[in-house]
Amino acid sequence: MTFRKGKSGNPAGKPKGARDKRTELRELLRPRAAELVQKAVELALAGDTTALRICIDRIIPTIKAKDAPIGIGGLTGSLAEQGQAVLAAMAAGEITPDEANAVMAAIAAQVRIVEADELEKRIAALEAQNGSKP
Repeated sequence: MTFRKGKSGNPAGKPKGARDKRTELRELLRPRAAELVQKAVELALAGDTTALRICIDRIIPTIKAKDAPIGIGGLTGSLAEQGQAVLAAMAAGEITPDEANAVMAAIAAQVRIVEADELEKRIAALEAQNGSKP
């Protein structure tokens, strides 16, 4: 199926300028925001556990921030050894699986950088050997 330029693939879709329902609800609540927050605090202080959880979640969103530094010892040696150190840290409970995934993604990105760098050096060496210029 091909689409013509300027023609919607879903002509029955959401019209331009249509507002999201969540935006409309936020706008309804915005004028009463201070009162609603005060009520949530009052309910939390009165023992309402749901209100208490909401208040605490807003004060302390997460125990460990998503972008907090991740400390892993032993990230030296080859890239394979670094990957093994990450898996060992996760298995030992030193880091969470999400943190391990983030570090492994960074190591994988480093692998691609190293590969590209080595390829560039090889091409430059071949060009120098053959007397050709880039």
